[in-house]
Amino acid sequence: MKALHRSSDHRDYQRVPRVVTAMARDEVHGVSVRPHSHERAQLLYATEGLMKVKTDFGVWILPPRRALFIPPGVMHQWTSLSKVTMRTIYVEARTAQAFGDVCRVIEVSPLLRELILSLLDEPIEYPLPGRGEHLAMLILSELAAAETVPIAIPWPRDRRLLAVCEAIMADPGSPRTIEDWAAEAGASARTLIRLFPRETGLHYRQWVQQVHLAEAFGRLERGDSVGEIAAALGYASPSAFSAMFRRILGKTPQHYLGSWRAPLQRA
Repeated sequence: MKALHRSSDHRDYQRVPRVVTAMARDEVHGVSVRPHSHERAQLLYATEGLMKVKTDFGVWILPPRRALFIPPGVMHQWTSLSKVTMRTIYVEARTAQAFGDVCRVIEVSPLLRELILSLLDEPIEYPLPGRGEHLAMLILSELAAAETVPIAIPWPRDRRLLAVCEAIMADPGSPRTIEDWAAEAGASARTLIRLFPRETGLHYRQWVQQVHLAEAFGRLERGDSVGEIAAALGYASPSAFSAMFRRILGKTPQHYLGSWRAPLQRA
């Protein structure tokens, strides 16, 4: 069954009398959506393409095997870093309380992906009872069981640290040290070292590693090898990069490469 024609305006999905609704939206590279929030929780997800999502509290890079759970009322904006095939869902606010009140990245299982695509084959106000209702309940079950991926780039408010973080995000593989960044920001290295945990909850090196992980997932999705990623991010060797990756995520880059090479049948 082909997907039904439906609105691509998120506002049209917030008060639909269904617990879970699904929206399809395609964008070209470089589109930015201004800050906004929803009455419902959102699982921001794209079957193809790379997205950057930003809130007052953090930044996330989302490849197709990742989705960001955004609680109701959280202001956020996103930018397409490539052509994007968005297939996102909205969850009624009271039901969404079971999934927490903070943004988090989840692993999108093949089953969850197919459930979302299947719900898009149903009318927005799918019949009750019926297939759409069953799909919605299965989606909620998969969300509850989904693995949280500990990748988040906490975002500062201090203008000096903000300038540094924006520069690092723009060039994740830069060899510049915190002393170099301090000189550019007009602050001492000691000040930046103190500001990082106060503003982001992470020490400088930990924060940079989160940026590296986000960049690595995007590059893995594009097909880069572990060696290419390690070199681009300034690691001395692929094994050094893999060790950092595994220490934080508990899995190697090769684990993700293997699972992501499994073919997916439809977008």
